[in-house]
Amino acid sequence: MPNKNFDNCVSFFIDNGAFQGRLIRLSEVINTILAKHTYPRPVSATVAESTVLAALLSSTLKYDGLFTLQTQSNGPVSMVVVDVTSAGQIRACARFDEQRLEAGQTLRKTSGQIEPAPHLMGSGHLAFTVDQGSSHELYQGIVDLQGKNLTECALRYFKQSEQIDTNLKLFLLPPQGESSSWAAAGIMLQKMPLKGGAAVDAETAADSWNEANIFMESLAEDEVFDANLSSADILHRLFHGNHLNITQTKEYSFGCRCSRDKLLNTLSTFSKQDIADMVENGKITATCHFCSTQYSFAPGELIKQ
Repeated sequence: MPNKNFDNCVSFFIDNGAFQGRLIRLSEVINTILAKHTYPRPVSATVAESTVLAALLSSTLKYDGLFTLQTQSNGPVSMVVVDVTSAGQIRACARFDEQRLEAGQTLRKTSGQIEPAPHLMGSGHLAFTVDQGSSHELYQGIVDLQGKNLTECALRYFKQSEQIDTNLKLFLLPPQGESSSWAAAGIMLQKMPLKGGAAVDAETAADSWNEANIFMESLAEDEVFDANLSSADILHRLFHGNHLNITQTKEYSFGCRCSRDKLLNTLSTFSKQDIADMVENGKITATCHFCSTQYSFAPGELIKQ
């Protein structure tokens, strides 16, 4: 049975609204995504961490449509894509070169071990896109994949592009012992704009921000992945002395938007020769990269008269 303490994001304010935050913990969502694939352990870790980061970042935005986190790089894990709909459905996938991955880990004597995501991704960029349909302008933010871990890459984006004082911390729990279960979590704090131009002593504001970050950084792995603790329990432990105000909880689930009709419409735009080249054993077969669902078509279904 799914644990109700996971697969949701809790929004909160502290210090009388001076700082806003998010705490997200994912379990069933992560395991459903990874069960759709047969990724090596290091790639699964990269996908899990990218998924919780995407959900965390999307939770700070008001949008009606699709938030996408995507990396493109020259390392063994050359691409990761995570989609988060405004309704809370998440899907994710990765592209990787298994031979390069194994060769690199063999060289570093880390075969099968989980390494920081940027280490496996190499040089490239991390992009965040918000698509609300044709009636809205597409929003995109991009940052270079620079940093010791995925957290540092995301913080560089906020520092360079958003110019919002932000701190975040990501957690990853790989399968332990005979368990095959993964979990991932994240917590974020951001400064809120001053309302009404109110004057605040700079030193006091800085001290409050530093204190809030110290409390946030004190969150330990055994706490955030404690199945018996709700997110509210964790936040009260961290910020009970900071006028904590929990505002809302958003639920997340796995969801793929692929369908036979969508794929049929796409393949029907190909030329007759391209369609003929795709035929094997009298049919054309395509597999969704996100959910691994396989679709088959007869050539005559695709060729428009």
